[in-house]
Amino acid sequence: MDVKLFTGALFPLVGLGTWKSKEGAVETAVKEALDVGYRHIDCAAIYGNEKEIGNALKEKLGKVCERKDLFVTSKLWNTKHAAADVRPACVKTLRDLGLDYIDLYLIHWPTGFKAGGESFPKNPDGSIIYSDTHYCETWGAMEKLVEEGLVKHIGLSNFNSKQIDEIMAKAKIQPAALQVECHPYLIQKELIAHAAKYNIITTAYSPLGSPDRPWAKPGEPSLLEDPKIVEIAKKYNKSAAQVLIRFQVERKVVVIPKSVTPERIKANFDVFDFSLSAEDMATLESFNRNWRACNPSIVVDGKSVPRDAKHPFFPFHLPY
Repeated sequence: MDVKLFTGALFPLVGLGTWKSKEGAVETAVKEALDVGYRHIDCAAIYGNEKEIGNALKEKLGKVCERKDLFVTSKLWNTKHAAADVRPACVKTLRDLGLDYIDLYLIHWPTGFKAGGESFPKNPDGSIIYSDTHYCETWGAMEKLVEEGLVKHIGLSNFNSKQIDEIMAKAKIQPAALQVECHPYLIQKELIAHAAKYNIITTAYSPLGSPDRPWAKPGEPSLLEDPKIVEIAKKYNKSAAQVLIRFQVERKVVVIPKSVTPERIKANFDVFDFSLSAEDMATLESFNRNWRACNPSIVVDGKSVPRDAKHPFFPFHLPY
């Protein structure tokens, strides 16, 4: 099941997320996903596992599926926002994945970090050393990747509505997709509608609430254990995870649940044999509390603070 990007290319609605998939596990997970029927793999340079994913693709492409039938997303990391750094970063990702082109390449965050070899360059107090490179400059370099044939589509991740408007005002090649955190506690209704005005497809990351996120705190809400979601799942003889994934499918939002467990990889893809009623969709939307699982924190002077909150391009100050 697919949605269409503005180019007419098909974008599979359910993909495999690979964030937090550890070394030694992600290669097997990707192989399992391709065997099950996934044709969309979501990657990023900062996840540190694209070489392993490339090993899996090398083994399965031409046997389980052809390259033209596979959709691969990757992302440009924050230390590579300067125009001169964009192409080398993309070429490294292509080399690691063993591919000739990437189907969709995203700017991972609007907030740039100091360029160099450290993924998280820090000041003595633990705060990030930022770059003031504007994402519109980065976007111009991303467009050249399309012109050169290194990527088929380009897009955004963790951008807000104002930042999308700024990109659209200057873009020669428009964003094809926007990837943001999205689930019933953060339904992103306004942002999805805003992107849709530009024919930008939204992808939901952390659709299950990212319970294994490294900065999770005791007592924070759990989508998978929410009694009301569990109750809806029982009605359909499905798991809470399957209901959360189907919730996005019903909305025509691309969804990328992460797992390295074969049973869960299979179950997360087994969401096309049922539909949620309008009443249950409305119930799930009513759970919205604008709660973010993924507002990464760092320790500054011994205190935990949102990582990029002081950056001028921090995206979460706006309502959407």
